Amino acid sequence: MTANYLSRISEEEVQDYLFAHEAVDERDLVLQHEEILNLPAALIAQQIAGRRKAKSKLAMWYRTKGIIYPPSVNIEQSSSEATARFKAKIAHSLLSNSQNISIADLTGGFGVDSYFFSQVASQVHYVEPNTDLLQIAATNHVTLQAKSITHHLTTAEDFIDKNKLPVDLTFIDPSRRDQNSRKVFKLTDCTPDVSSLQKSIFKNCTSILVKTSPLLDIHQGLKELTNTKKVMVVSVNNECKELLFLAEKNFDGEALIEAVDLSVTGDVKNSLSFFLSEEKFAQGTLGPAAEYLYEPNASILKAGAFKLISEKFQLTKLAKNTHLYTSNHWVAGFPGRIFRIDVLDPETKKLKDFLSGSKANVFTRNYPLGAEELKKKLKLSDGGEKYVIGFSSETKKNLAICSLSTKKQ
Repeated sequence: MTANYLSRISEEEVQDYLFAHEAVDERDLVLQHEEILNLPAALIAQQIAGRRKAKSKLAMWYRTKGIIYPPSVNIEQSSSEATARFKAKIAHSLLSNSQNISIADLTGGFGVDSYFFSQVASQVHYVEPNTDLLQIAATNHVTLQAKSITHHLTTAEDFIDKNKLPVDLTFIDPSRRDQNSRKVFKLTDCTPDVSSLQKSIFKNCTSILVKTSPLLDIHQGLKELTNTKKVMVVSVNNECKELLFLAEKNFDGEALIEAVDLSVTGDVKNSLSFFLSEEKFAQGTLGPAAEYLYEPNASILKAGAFKLISEKFQLTKLAKNTHLYTSNHWVAGFPGRIFRIDVLDPETKKLKDFLSGSKANVFTRNYPLGAEELKKKLKLSDGGEKYVIGFSSETKKNLAICSLSTKKQ
């Protein structure tokens, strides 16, 4: 993308057009026009598609006129506003005693993390080898009135090799695709390979924060990254988004696991911290369904606190491989959803009598049928206030009609 195109996209006339046509199918624009406002139609289409993706993911970018968007893949790979705000809070709490905080973002990309780091740091080094991405990020940083961001057109490896100034925190979000664009999950297969760079980074830095795919096995990540002090499993509105590994120079001990569920604004809704050794020795109990069902949030399930959640909240686990819990009393502060069982194992022919129609929210846990299969079998469609939950206890398969319980009843 040339500098001329960058300045043209930012012009008020073009921005007005993008805001007015945000609901237009960008594919139709490309078919109908070669140029729009003296710009390639494909470039205008890219901007409309980018705004659409930003609407729920990057609210600040979406509502700000003058923002320029890269190809969709770069937006998909960027942090959301919620998770970027959370990382900035991590940096602030970690470095709050420092007078002049310096952060290096070695995989700058679309520049979302760098922007939020700049809200808590005196100096941010944005590092990116792609010229177009760097130009777009730098232009947007000016539009968003970010301060103290220095943009470096270079690779992470080259920046590490040549930068001799001390850095308080180094952030790295390695690409999880190989040279053939296939997804990879081991850190050693990502680009750059942070496990091989750790020693070099620690020469001028005390802390490293690594973002990985939520699909990465935590135990595998701990094997590949040394000096890991904390692993944060981050969800937004109960959807697991990323893992964050915090490594500190000279740390030698067991990593703390923190399962965090954020709101769309990046505020912590609930969290649970534990050590993997605690989970190993926790004494969870198993038993049949009682009055309430408890579903831990996605971060806790990814973190693997299966027995610990039972022990900590004095809940009975339905079965070893069924990650639902139960009790006869309502437990305050549980990090997840709580359901009250209205009917357990109703006759199929009478099921709809308890639903006030043919709609329900259906999900299954360790059950012979998946949610879609169960909906089809029961002839249900999505919606309504009731939940139909299929699960296995230690002795049988169960079907429960439930109501979401948000307070003690």
